[in-house]
Amino acid sequence: MADRKATNYGDPILAKALRRNMTTSEIILWQELRNRSLGLKFRRQHPIGPYVLDFFCHKLKLCIELDGDVHQSTEANMYDERRTAFLNSQGITVLRYSNEVVSNNIGGILESIKHYALNPVFLPGWHINEYI
Repeated sequence: MADRKATNYGDPILAKALRRNMTTSEIILWQELRNRSLGLKFRRQHPIGPYVLDFFCHKLKLCIELDGDVHQSTEANMYDERRTAFLNSQGITVLRYSNEVVSNNIGGILESIKHYALNPVFLPGWHINEYI
């Protein structure tokens, strides 16, 4: 499966449910990303493979994930590593931001995304931007 191209064969029912029940942080970021406000089209709760991505920009092959406290556990960290490895195998870069950063510095997150958009180099692994 690792050499398959990124396709949308994830769970569309789950994706739809997640779109209806977004977290506060997801709503805040979506308000900034929607309607191509950064000049890029983002999809929210977008299924790729067996996963549903918080936000995805097909043009940049960029996944943006927002992490709450649940992502701090060892089990969740291992799951995130497997998930990121799969996404990387599809050529997708993963940027992660904590919910706290979304609440306290949305401008910094938008600048970080703009910076990546201007320099879209594939970055394997995930990249946590905690100190924006």
